[in-house]
Amino acid sequence: MFCRFVALGDSFTEGVGDDAPSSPNAVRGWADRVAEQLARARDGLRYANLAIRGRLLYQVLAEQVEPAVEMKPDLVTLYAGGNDLMRPKVDIDALCDDYDVAVERLAATGATVVLFTGVDGVEDPVFRRMRGRTAVYNEHVRLIAARHGARVVDLWAMRALRDRRLWSADRIHLNNDGHVLVAAAVLDTLGVEHGISPTPLGEAVVVSRAQRRAQNLRWAREHALPWIGRRLRGESSGDGLRPKRPELVPVVVEGSGR
Repeated sequence: MFCRFVALGDSFTEGVGDDAPSSPNAVRGWADRVAEQLARARDGLRYANLAIRGRLLYQVLAEQVEPAVEMKPDLVTLYAGGNDLMRPKVDIDALCDDYDVAVERLAATGATVVLFTGVDGVEDPVFRRMRGRTAVYNEHVRLIAARHGARVVDLWAMRALRDRRLWSADRIHLNNDGHVLVAAAVLDTLGVEHGISPTPLGEAVVVSRAQRRAQNLRWAREHALPWIGRRLRGESSGDGLRPKRPELVPVVVEGSGR
């Protein structure tokens, strides 16, 4: 069983969308839940989370890979590139060449490395436009994982993640229920028994075309336009933030772990 778990990435791994005021950076997320479940199986598990929201792939690799290697982990999770894929002119091949080098570096430590495919945004009219770029990225991820013996959590194949009820109001970040589902998928990929049960959502409510249009306009006003504004100003949502768990520290297990 694992002793030293290090999580690398951007907002997905930091836990954005899963608000938790008492947690570092005020978010919890799937990685924290995975660490808690691992700690139940292994006393003394230590966990670091170096992920910071808004980071592009090159930033994740430049800022997080070597610090992670120095921690001598036996489990590493890595997801990066989602913010790059939102940019229409991204060079996915070059992006994944760098990703390949980083995964090779992490795998050389002897740690179990876990990678992720991107989610299929087919049900969302805006993120459907990224579907082709995400599919190409995913094929690279699968090849990189096979080359270096990494495991893959296939978010693209998780049809449940197409349900917008698992996403926060910004449509970019998973909400509490979404992070719970991903935590369970990571533990299943690792073959670790756990006590996480995804929330049954029941039948989705059908909305009218007028309601959908109103929702889209509200989303554009409250989330899309501010994001565009940050890009034009060269700002990031992660500016000024530090990793919420910059060092390996023991995990305190409380409650059910959900």
